[in-house]
Amino acid sequence: MRIEKEMTNTFNIRPMDKNTTSKARILLVDDDEDILVTTRMRLKLFGYENVITASDSIDALKIFTDQEGKIDLLLSDQKMSNMSGQELMEKCLEIDPDLQTIIFTAYGTIEKAVEAVKAGAFSYVEKPINHEDLALKIEKAIEKRELLKKVANLERIVGEQFQFANMIGTSSQIKAVFRQIVQVAPIESTITIYGESGTGKELVANAIHFHSPRSKGPFVAVNCAAIPETLLEDEFFGHVKGAYTGAVTSKIGFFRQAHKGTLFLDEVGEMSEAMQAKLLRVIETREIKPLGNDHMHQVDVRLIVATQRDLSKMVEEGRFREDLYYRIHVVPINIPPLRERPEDILLLMQHFFKKYQTKMGKDIKRIEGDVIDGFRTYSWPGNVRELKNVVEYLVAVSTGNTITSAMFANTSLADSCLPQKKVPLRQAKDEFIKKYLENLFMITKGNVSKAAKSAGYYRADFYKLFQKYDLDPKNYRGAKKVIKTEDMSSAPY
Repeated sequence: MRIEKEMTNTFNIRPMDKNTTSKARILLVDDDEDILVTTRMRLKLFGYENVITASDSIDALKIFTDQEGKIDLLLSDQKMSNMSGQELMEKCLEIDPDLQTIIFTAYGTIEKAVEAVKAGAFSYVEKPINHEDLALKIEKAIEKRELLKKVANLERIVGEQFQFANMIGTSSQIKAVFRQIVQVAPIESTITIYGESGTGKELVANAIHFHSPRSKGPFVAVNCAAIPETLLEDEFFGHVKGAYTGAVTSKIGFFRQAHKGTLFLDEVGEMSEAMQAKLLRVIETREIKPLGNDHMHQVDVRLIVATQRDLSKMVEEGRFREDLYYRIHVVPINIPPLRERPEDILLLMQHFFKKYQTKMGKDIKRIEGDVIDGFRTYSWPGNVRELKNVVEYLVAVSTGNTITSAMFANTSLADSCLPQKKVPLRQAKDEFIKKYLENLFMITKGNVSKAAKSAGYYRADFYKLFQKYDLDPKNYRGAKKVIKTEDMSSAPY
């Protein structure tokens, strides 16, 4: 204790409260025993109790390996026998890629320390060590380590599960969206989410909020297209009592509702130019003024916007403010339509069938193959929302324990997915060839030589072919109908 007091006086260190001591595990490596002892004491005064020391780089590597990735920070001298600090760091990074390292360097080896930073070290500290500088860098390195651990955990969830923040999928496209959510959630930048109607833009916004430092604050979602233009300003900024006829009470508006949280503006491309100007001002000043009030209110919100429109094109056409576009288009996220990730369709179908049969008290044990084929092949222009609605309808109208294709009758899949008349393969092939020959004679106006050449047949063989299908080239001479040549591109002969 006497030594700690002496160091506190000598180096002007304020001992940290024991209740705030860091749980970080630090490996301290230096071949100078005096530096090991004094630095370990300094770290203890700063609240770092879990410090392991090694005076040899070989011993340090063994300790690190035995700890199985539990070391959060490596503090190592650069110039040591056996291995340099950088070489030790590189071997440790092979075991734990998220390890943070601070290199101790003498004046003459700063260039080597800079090389170590380029190779993956967090930072370096010159000798003799400035304890305040060291403490600050340790704190930042530990923060980075914790952030990387959180991101790695979220990415593990993304990789192992097909459901992330209520979004379903295993396709590479949707996993890319999951990774973007993980990356942008911790930062404060404005996000613009692009996607067709029904792709789940609000789900993405909600996931970003949930995984952000603002998760304990409110998440306020607003559909700009659903609010009449005359009410937008009132809804966004609120009003005071008596601001206008009928304002019998005060209203705080969306921005103040979302204070300390996230405000999600869906269909932001539907805003009028006047409202765009007001939104731009709030983004720049972080202030709003309720209707009927001269007092400005500070608002602290993280803004996420979404649209199914091409905002850059709208800017070119003069329908969206360029300055607002650059304010909100900081980090774009594009959600793929369902037709571009077909491998996720059956997962979504299964998820919603399970959800709605539980909700409605149904006991569905079987789904016919035609139904599954219909879901798999349909283009889903309404995306996930449409799929969810179709499943809800099928569960609602089911009277037994089987979902059949006949139940598609009143859904958007009726025309494209109801089972068609089945014919034998040979009959289908004959029908196709006959249609192909008819189109070919229409193009060549009954010229057998040209038709045979186009089909890739010798003239004699071609005669046998069209006679088999009871076709007479004379019937097509003088035909006025013209078939484009690309119509023949799928012909098998």
